[in-house]
Amino acid sequence: MAATLAAPVASELVIKKSRFIGCVEPMRDRAGALQRVAALRAQHPGAAHVCWALLAGGDSAANDDGEPGGTAGRPMLEVLRHQELEGVLATVVRYFGGVKLGAGGLVRAYTDAVAQALLQAERITLERLATLQCTVPYAMEGALRRELEAARATLGEVQHGMEVTLAFTVSEPAAPALRQRIEDLTQGRVRWAQPDPGGTFRKL
Repeated sequence: MAATLAAPVASELVIKKSRFIGCVEPMRDRAGALQRVAALRAQHPGAAHVCWALLAGGDSAANDDGEPGGTAGRPMLEVLRHQELEGVLATVVRYFGGVKLGAGGLVRAYTDAVAQALLQAERITLERLATLQCTVPYAMEGALRRELEAARATLGEVQHGMEVTLAFTVSEPAAPALRQRIEDLTQGRVRWAQPDPGGTFRKL
């Protein structure tokens, strides 16, 4: 099951005189990640590299910041994936110590910096949500709202036209049973929109 982090956690490694300052923290999107990386660059003007990896659905990204391709950002991202995290930014600030580590040494250094920080991090379990939208006759709106409330679904946008259209999110495992209950409740008079392909999460 996916998880995010409760708060930022930092760690530091020294490998052949190079300092690797790793940090992992909750982060919702790429815009926030870029702001954080810019702040780190300003905070560490003497650093040789500020590498980062963001695991946040469609906003996921990784950056080697001048290190040899594939030796920093991507390995850091794989650590986050392996730990089944979501909405997490990993950054590593490197101060070069004058001794080259080689590609394999760099991969180990960057992954270890992230893994060490994660060892100290408090995790918050996330529940994957399904986003659904359906249209029903007005006479059925009240009963449908009660059904959604009973299922702990979160009601989103409601549109009133010739009929009423409701968008809502619900725990992904509970979605098929809820759809069937709505079908039964409306005696098949419900119309479903295409489901949103992008998964969202909420904290448990």
